[in-house]
Amino acid sequence: MPAQIPAWLGEALPDARPGHARLIVAALGDEGLLNRGGFRLRSAAFEDGEELDPSFTASEEDAVAPPLEWTTPPAGAQELVLVVEDPDAPGAEPFCHWLVWGLAPQKGQLLEGETPPRVGKNAFGNSEWLLPDPPTGQDPHDYVFQLFALDETLALMPGATRADLVAAMKGHVIAVAVLTATYQRSDEDEYDWDEDDGG
Repeated sequence: MPAQIPAWLGEALPDARPGHARLIVAALGDEGLLNRGGFRLRSAAFEDGEELDPSFTASEEDAVAPPLEWTTPPAGAQELVLVVEDPDAPGAEPFCHWLVWGLAPQKGQLLEGETPPRVGKNAFGNSEWLLPDPPTGQDPHDYVFQLFALDETLALMPGATRADLVAAMKGHVIAVAVLTATYQRSDEDEYDWDEDDGG
């Protein structure tokens, strides 16, 4: 039986659907942690719920990750972790596009295309921003940027997996912030999508 999305998370997302119940933030966050102390995540490239520019997707060559910025986390934060997942892709888990940790526990940003301090393996097993690439003809996919403030620093080595990261964060999340982008591949896109690809 599919898990139900927590009410607090459903209210925080622009267009909550059943797949969002599989997000890491659904498992490790709660109503008291969401935007705790004014902790927020935003991007200069898109508003919450808006579409990603093709320059951040597989539709364009030399595409990069979008810029992000966040406010100061609550007192006690020792490290920030960023996870980007597509809950609309099929499978037991959301399609993981980015696992980032080692971010300083303070107000900060990642510039467009900037390489983060530590990056784990995305759904394709690569340690990088996985360009959004949903199948042509499908409804827009969500790409949920989830920022976690932790009360300890992680001992994970670069290249860790989603499961490794979730296990390390469990019990140490003191605040979360979420930001959603959408993307839909148009018929004009020339990229040759493989049926085995994800979102």
